[in-house]
Amino acid sequence: MRRPGLRYRVAAAFAAGALALSASMAALSYEFTSQALIAGRERNALRSAYLDASVVHAGLSTERPDIPGALRTLNTGSTRRALLHREGRWYARAADAGLTDAIPPGLQDLVEQGEISMQRVSTDSGPAVVVGVPLPSSSGFYVIDSMRELDQTLRTLALVLTLVAAGTTAAGAGFGWYLTRRVLRPLDTVTAAAREITAGDLDARLDPATEPDLERLTTSFNEMVDQLSARLERDRRFAADVSHELRSPLQTLSAATSVLDRHRDRLDDRTATAVTLLSGEVTRFQRLVTDLLELARDDQPVRRAPVDVADLAREECQARGLPPEVVRVDGGSAATWSIDRRRFAQILGNLLDNAERHGGGAIAVRLGQAPDAFVLEVDDEGPGVRPEDRIAIFDRFVRGRAASARGDSDGTGLGLALVARHAVAHGGQVTVTDRPGGGARFRVELPRTQP
Repeated sequence: MRRPGLRYRVAAAFAAGALALSASMAALSYEFTSQALIAGRERNALRSAYLDASVVHAGLSTERPDIPGALRTLNTGSTRRALLHREGRWYARAADAGLTDAIPPGLQDLVEQGEISMQRVSTDSGPAVVVGVPLPSSSGFYVIDSMRELDQTLRTLALVLTLVAAGTTAAGAGFGWYLTRRVLRPLDTVTAAAREITAGDLDARLDPATEPDLERLTTSFNEMVDQLSARLERDRRFAADVSHELRSPLQTLSAATSVLDRHRDRLDDRTATAVTLLSGEVTRFQRLVTDLLELARDDQPVRRAPVDVADLAREECQARGLPPEVVRVDGGSAATWSIDRRRFAQILGNLLDNAERHGGGAIAVRLGQAPDAFVLEVDDEGPGVRPEDRIAIFDRFVRGRAASARGDSDGTGLGLALVARHAVAHGGQVTVTDRPGGGARFRVELPRTQP
């Protein structure tokens, strides 16, 4: 499973932190606020119950007390219900709608023992608080004070705090994403410079003054590029010098071999065989020197220009004795590409030569386009390439099925390496897969524009 990117992880961390902080603050705020509101409401209920109990007690002090009348004199409003328990009977201002069932037995016992008690209960109309006040003559006065409005207020408060926590979490995630973009912006510059270097522009450098906090990184990066550039330049000069130095004796050797080859009929069999072997090796040596020279100049930037790739492909095929019908342009694909003509010609030529030496010859050269790239495919009818060799064959001096080993064919081991180098120089890539029906299919993708 692919690990999420740094930006996603940082944004998720900020979101988690904001969620934890906002949820904690919301929970604490709700707890303190609800406790304060409930405690205040209970104090008001207890104070009101005391006042109502004193009024009822005054009404019961007469010789013939009117209990219902005394209860009706109470100003209880719409949220409070008053009850009186006297001599085993319950009295209320109106018909008892199950109010007596809302009074807990334990609270009644405490009131009967002469203790003022209060308890929160749940009724059919919602939460309420019951206050019991003992009166003389074994009487008990009870007030059921509804807390429905307070409960609705607390629900609204919980919803608001939840929305605030969700908004804070979203804001934390957004801030984390924005912060990572700002923090990683210098790394994007490093990435862009690295891409330019990969594409062959060894003059790409970073400005240490752009981001003072990353001065050590930019300085180290520039030093690394300087050393890499110097090493590549040394390698290029070495390859070019060696190749140039080898060309003169090779030309002499090739001329001498050509003279011997023309007089082969005058030579005995052993000498003629030796001349044939020598001629083949000289030809292979010349190709090797040519490929080394091409590698030496591979660091030059890509020079894109409109190229009629269909005509170019037919020319390359004709030079190798292949019929022009081998080249196919996919329907709807333009035959004019913006590419480096020299590099593309060598890409196609090397793939055709590889198909000739190892795949029985090319049977199809297709030119097409992907959404963002030009596509070249070369099919052969050989044994194909084993999956474990499909990366190694693009390394230098690797040939045929014996990946990472020197083969005994007449190739130089640099052809496919040059194909890969030219594709990378365009910002593209080359891959090899199995062709349906047998054989290998080499696929080169070149971006429409230089990355």
